[in-house]
Formats: sequence, C-alpha cells, structure tokens
Amino acid sequence: MNENWFRPAFDRMDAAGKQALMESLAARYQMTFLGLHTFDRWGQSCTTGLFEKDGREFVFVPGDTVTLGWERFAVGLDPDSRKELDDLFQEWEIEQAPEELVRAVMAPVRQATIGPMLVGRKLEELCWEPVKMSDPRVTAHPDWLKKFRDFAWSDLDSLTLHQSARIERMKNGFQIWIYNRTDHDALLAGLEQQGLSLPTADEWAYLCGGGCRTLFPWGDGMDYSMHLHHFESEEDQGKSYDMEEPNFFGLSIAYDPYKREVVKADAFTTCGGDGGCNICGGLGIFLGYLPCSPHCKPEVQEDKELNGDYDFCRPVIRVQTSGWKMGQPGDAG
Repeated sequence: MNENWFRPAFDRMDAAGKQALMESLAARYQMTFLGLHTFDRWGQSCTTGLFEKDGREFVFVPGDTVTLGWERFAVGLDPDSRKELDDLFQEWEIEQAPEELVRAVMAPVRQATIGPMLVGRKLEELCWEPVKMSDPRVTAHPDWLKKFRDFAWSDLDSLTLHQSARIERMKNGFQIWIYNRTDHDALLAGLEQQGLSLPTADEWAYLCGGGCRTLFPWGDGMDYSMHLHHFESEEDQGKSYDMEEPNFFGLSIAYDPYKREVVKADAFTTCGGDGGCNICGGLGIFLGYLPCSPHCKPEVQEDKELNGDYDFCRPVIRVQTSGWKMGQPGDAG
C-alpha cells in the first residue's frame, strides 16, 4: 500500500502533494474538494482535505498503526479529578482505587492498523425524519396538531412526543419531525446502498483519540475549565461546547455522553457515550464523561432497535488504495 495514505508519510507531504492526492480522491469518490485545512488540538495536528457530498461534509483521515486500549494512567490522575473521585468514592462508600475502577470499563491494550478513510465530520441523527405540517402522517394525528398549536403559543423552543413527533421553533417558523422505527441491520443496509459504512470500534477509537495513550485525548483527567454538555453554568449559556469543537482530524466526536455512536459490528454496538447513564446516576463529571474516552469498552446493546434519542451515526468511506492511479477516477469502494 502507498505509504502516503498513512499518517507519518502523509504528514511529511508538502501542500502541493496533498492537494494532488486530495483532488484524485475527490475524483474517485465523486465528491467536491473544498480545500486543505489544518486541525490542531490537544497536542496533535493534521493538515488534510475537506470534501462535500450529498449535503455531508467529510474529512480525509490518513491511516496509521496505533496502540489502542488502556491499562494505567500514562501521566497520572490530576489533582482536580482525583479530588472529585475521592469525594464521590467516600459518598458512595466505594473501596476500589480509581485506577482499578477505570480499568474495569476500558478495552484491553492492543495494536491496530487503521486504513485511510473519508469520515463524516458530524454525528447524524437517526430515526427522526423532517416533514412538513401538511404531511399526511402528521395530519392523521389530531392530538399532535393540538399539542403543536399549544406549543406555538408557548415560550418553549421545542416539544418532543416520545418516539412519535417533534417540533422546534426556528428563525423562520417551525420544523416538524416524525419518528420512524428502525434497527441496526436496516441502518447498515441503508448506508451500504449509499456507498457508505460505519467505523469499526477500533477505527472509532483512532478517530477519537488518534492513538493517544492518556485516558482522554487531552490528558489523564477531566479538564474542568471546558464548557461541557449537561454541566453548564449560567455564565456559559450560549457558548460553544469545547469537546464538540473539531479535534485534530477535524471531527466533532465523543462530546456528549448521552449520544451513543453506532459502530460497525456483528451485533448492535456503540461507542462514545452511555446514553447518559452515569450522569443520570449522579456520578459527576469525570465518570459521566468516562464513556467518551477513546479507550472505553464498546457497548453491545441488548436488542437491534435503534433509539433515536440516544443513537447516532457517522458515515465513513474506506479508501481503497490498491491499484490507485493519481488523478484517475475509479469505482468507489
């Protein structure tokens, strides 16, 4: 395989070389190349290509051979995180050492070779379909329409009828969604029809952590200076969420423990969140965000049905580099 598709060699390429490679990539996968962009965060950086296709924005992520998984703190638990855990353990009468508790929910250490990918930059919602108020699937429910009218005269920004319908107040009116039940197999089949896939658990861990050996991409503890989902103060209202900002690959990933990211596996499996279980259970910021660690064990769900309130997906295209000729379009793989 051409080494230029892998991170060490790709990072050494000059702008002209990357430009040519990205233009060739755009031609092969029938995408619009938006240009090169440098992403620099948490001690890692990557100058890579941005693309657009069918309303989605993708970024090229070079492959690499990395160590994934976790068994001990690489630097050491910082004082603020240790104090939070000490107070929590005392309150809950937990006798385990913090490192033992963390290790129990982390995936084992392993080497993995990750191939190059075109990766959707943002999570995509599942099950919810945007529709117009006149859609017969909406007008067939007078009770929905009454609740929507009541909502319109209220001060609320949104209203959700559990796994049925949703309405949100927009700048230019209202947007309605209806809920379509679907399962893991249907999601994979639908993506495959579009020439897309999902990252595997190992690929997801690489996209999230880039091969970092610390517990989180930024270090071994929680950074309490960050503006975090579900832990915002009044003065933080309206500010962007730090973890949601693009990482070193340009991806908005693993920023909200309530959002489980579906990965490619034989069974319905998720990474990047626990549906908010730890936060709902009152376990605080550190343990609340622990499922967002790139090293956390993937969670195999009990059934195949997706939950549109908690399950999200990130489309990827694995770049097929065999027989690649620069500048010549080929079949998508």
